[in-house]
Amino acid sequence: MFEKLKQFKDLRSKAKEIQSTLATEKVEGLGGWNKVKIEMDGNQNVTSVSIADDILGDKAKIQDGVREAVNDAVKKAQRKMMEKMKDMGALPGVS
Repeated sequence: MFEKLKQFKDLRSKAKEIQSTLATEKVEGLGGWNKVKIEMDGNQNVTSVSIADDILGDKAKIQDGVREAVNDAVKKAQRKMMEKMKDMGALPGVS
């Protein structure tokens, strides 16, 4: 039983280490013909949103651009997460 508790504690420690490492990673997602830029950390928290002045009057373009940029950033953050977890040995059996 104590071995299981130790394994659980080790797993929690590894998860916190990965989360801390990912917090320092940055990705950028682009949308709306690069008129919308979303920056995100490796934990998929949005840290910055930029919208070009020339589309500010067009609600539909802004909405589409934000959707595209967020989706792009999430995909990049997920790739970064997988790379970091693999590098840290957190994905057994993946090489």
